[in-house]
Amino acid sequence: QVQPVESGGGLVQVGGSLRLSCTASDPTFSSFHVGWFRQTPGQKREYIAAITWTGSPTFYSNSVKDRFTVSRTGDGNTVYLQMNSLKPEDTAIYYCAAAINFYDTEDDFNLWGQGTQVTVSS
Repeated sequence: QVQPVESGGGLVQVGGSLRLSCTASDPTFSSFHVGWFRQTPGQKREYIAAITWTGSPTFYSNSVKDRFTVSRTGDGNTVYLQMNSLKPEDTAIYYCAAAINFYDTEDDFNLWGQGTQVTVSS
């Protein structure tokens, strides 16, 4: 079974950048749509970005559009979330997840990583 694994989280200052990675050891990961989500304590998980298995199209929520970019390597086995112009409100645990058919909502994703913490300090 495909098990996504996130990496790249950490502490960054306001206005800085981070790049998160999502990968899986199973090469069939390249056949999945991949979504990025984030969650803060006491809040509902927010769906912020997605990329199809072909690499296009991509999706962004209004809260990250024009600041974050999702991409995947040519072999499809690694998905990146480039985060620029970070704000304190971007502080959250970030998750990647995989979906085989649709990627419209969180419910479409059934394979989840453990998450990586991103903290933006002011």
